[in-house]
Amino acid sequence: MASEAPTLTIDRDNVSLGEAVFRALCRALENGVYRSGDRLREDEVAQKLDVSRTPVREAFGKLTAKGWVQPAGGRGLVVRSLDQSEILELYAMREILEGAAARLAAQYAAPAEIAALRDIHESFAAGVAGAAELARLNRLLHGAIQRAARNRYLDAALEDMHVAIALLGTTTFAAEGRPATAAAEHGELIDAIAARDPDRAETIARSHIREALRTRLGMKLKG
Repeated sequence: MASEAPTLTIDRDNVSLGEAVFRALCRALENGVYRSGDRLREDEVAQKLDVSRTPVREAFGKLTAKGWVQPAGGRGLVVRSLDQSEILELYAMREILEGAAARLAAQYAAPAEIAALRDIHESFAAGVAGAAELARLNRLLHGAIQRAARNRYLDAALEDMHVAIALLGTTTFAAEGRPATAAAEHGELIDAIAARDPDRAETIARSHIREALRTRLGMKLKG
């Protein structure tokens, strides 16, 4: 279930109110404020964001069109979970997109961006954080690579991907051994980006996502 008091924030700048509510709900899904099986109700969301129900209804329509929520019995929506075939399809596309982001980052990342990647990696690799914090750092690192890629169309595709990944529930960093292997993979990826080696960066990024899928499937079998 969602936390007892889900926290939603809204940024009303430069977009319609309906779009602002949609983005707020996407962030909430990505950050685990709402999880698979949780209910979303127009009146509750409107109250939390201090808006009318009309923009919430618009945002709900967009979430439904994306396939992230579905109508629930009675009023409101329920956050979906993904089945096995959807997980495989999601990771197949994630491999392509993350590989492209790494390739472009190797071409366009500024020195300051590479330094920021190393800082995030250092925190991740320290080995003292729990699974939830590792997941947060992982999102920061991949988001930084995404921004360094300098491609607005890739941005849009990856933003959707991040929300869909959140529907999978428990992070793969809860699996034994995965934090250490992921840290090693991140380090190799950052080195390839710093070396301006697009081919190697893409290869490492794609392998990294395949390992994440292997871990995810292993978790499902054990669950």
